[in-house]
Amino acid sequence: MQLKKRIVTMAVWSALALSGAVLPWTSASAYQTAVQTDPVHPVTEADRSTAKPNEPNGREADQDQRVANGLKTGEMTSGEAARVDRTQANIDQQVHDDRVTNGGKLTAQEHQRVNSEQNKESRQIYDAKHNTNTIAPNQVNDREANQQQRTAQGLRSGQETSGEAARSTARQSNVDQQSHDDRVANGGALNAKQKQQLNRSENRNSRQIYNQKHNARTHPRPRRKG
Repeated sequence: MQLKKRIVTMAVWSALALSGAVLPWTSASAYQTAVQTDPVHPVTEADRSTAKPNEPNGREADQDQRVANGLKTGEMTSGEAARVDRTQANIDQQVHDDRVTNGGKLTAQEHQRVNSEQNKESRQIYDAKHNTNTIAPNQVNDREANQQQRTAQGLRSGQETSGEAARSTARQSNVDQQSHDDRVANGGALNAKQKQQLNRSENRNSRQIYNQKHNARTHPRPRRKG
């Protein structure tokens, strides 16, 4: 199914290119990035069903990376990314709140609940990437993906806490939803004013992520088993 969806996505992009359609938000470099990036972080069976029960921040980062991959390849639309981000932001916030309540740690019961929620989130991402909703890789979605990757990197390095990731992911969800709504209103395209507004929103999100990764709040880096 995944291969079939990628073939459909690439076929749509190729058809648009061959037709001579002018797509100001599409570029060859964005398409090449999409093709090259996804194999670097493949979706594994562990992503779909197996939790990392002792490393919730690592699992949060994995989910963000999978959304970024879907946006870059065109397997996920901005609307799908917005829905996933809203769910992930809620999970991140819950992890943060539980840690605050328990002196920085999660109880076994909290680990189990977060694990269950992340498994549901994982299935949501998988379904979004394997349905028939696709979009040609483009610069707007590419920037959305880059923000997701920066949050994932911050979680993996320990520079961002779950609470900080919840805030940046929630704001990114709003930008993704606006991008989706604007496209729906304009028959699938964005006009120059809308792209300018989205760019300003992404600039604000970018500064927020930067500030969160460079403040005094950190979390121990997730450890990988192996």
